[in-house]
Amino acid sequence: MSGLHISADHARRFLVTRHLLAPPRALPAMPESVLTAVERLGLLQFDPLEVPGARNHDLVLHARIAGYQRAWCDQWLYGPDRRLIELYNKSLNLVPMHELPHYRITWQRNMASIDNGILTEQADVAQAILRRLETDAPLSTAAFSEHSHAVDWWWAPTRASRAVMEALFVSGRIGIARREGNRRYYDLIERLVPAEQLKLKESEEDAMRHRLLSRFRATGMTTPTGTQSEVMYSAGSSGERVAGTAQLVADGELLPVDVEGLKGVRYIIAAEGPILDATAEPASLPPAAVTFLAPLDPLVWDRRMLRELWGFDYLWEVYVPEPKRRWGYYVLPILFGDRFVGRIEPRIDRKAKTLSMLGIWFEPGVAPMEDPRFIPALRDAVEAYRSFVGAAKVVWPRARPGRQVAGALRRL
Repeated sequence: MSGLHISADHARRFLVTRHLLAPPRALPAMPESVLTAVERLGLLQFDPLEVPGARNHDLVLHARIAGYQRAWCDQWLYGPDRRLIELYNKSLNLVPMHELPHYRITWQRNMASIDNGILTEQADVAQAILRRLETDAPLSTAAFSEHSHAVDWWWAPTRASRAVMEALFVSGRIGIARREGNRRYYDLIERLVPAEQLKLKESEEDAMRHRLLSRFRATGMTTPTGTQSEVMYSAGSSGERVAGTAQLVADGELLPVDVEGLKGVRYIIAAEGPILDATAEPASLPPAAVTFLAPLDPLVWDRRMLRELWGFDYLWEVYVPEPKRRWGYYVLPILFGDRFVGRIEPRIDRKAKTLSMLGIWFEPGVAPMEDPRFIPALRDAVEAYRSFVGAAKVVWPRARPGRQVAGALRRL
């Protein structure tokens, strides 16, 4: 399949630009910018860990929105004018409410096994939960302590109330009305989704087509198979994805792109062709700025492309046993302009209002400290992050290069 031929430098410029990271934190400081970012990326992955001071999707939004506040996203998820909704799409994702008809195939596919499984085995618990939600919602699993017996569920034995509520959630009977910390409060789905929206359905073929398209929409440039981003999607078998991608190209939804030094064809959203044209020249990028990316930021989902296009081998080591970790528990990539120059591990102590950088590491062969633009850009990124997580001060590690960075920032 013939397509556009671009250099690796051009591909990097295109990706950081279409990911709203050139420059970072450039969307206006207002709640509506959350919707702008989600519409561009299609979805955000939810993860409850707040070790660095924020959840994954908040880190994604902070990297793109000036003065981002987590309340801005929460208002669209849980406020009276809901524009986003949480649902499972292989993982727990935040998606635009108006795209629910595309994603409700997840509910349909889960329904059969769940109805014939746990909701039959625990029918009394399910009925009790739905009756209480009808009158007292929103409620968390804590409201059903009388159903605390263990049942087999997903990866391990789980309290019946929690397992049944999760089953009702993934099959579209109930939704997340709000969160308090990591505790979910559920309500009946018809109270959370507008009635006219809830009525809309589409064929399985159209839904799977949208899910496949969301693969390219989120990553910006990828392949239909063979990337780590496959863990984020359930869009058919490898052969079905290849065939579906060819159809999306034929329909004008995708553009095939050959990238210098990369094997195989990549695909981008056809509507983003103007971004590709606008980033053809090096001067198209603004002055290089620094930002810290979330471990599940859509730009880093395709780990293979990270290695091949950027020479950046990133592994989120939160699930790696401590003795086997190379970097740290919750380490974030450092993006400087259109290059990954290192990684950093922020840790928040809310009681002391202190942001501790447990470590900072620069990539082999990369010397950002020698670039006079880097330290001022890093200062801006650290200050934005400190303000975002509500810290009063920043502490750097005593090990090198932490001492060097801290000293350069003081001199600046």
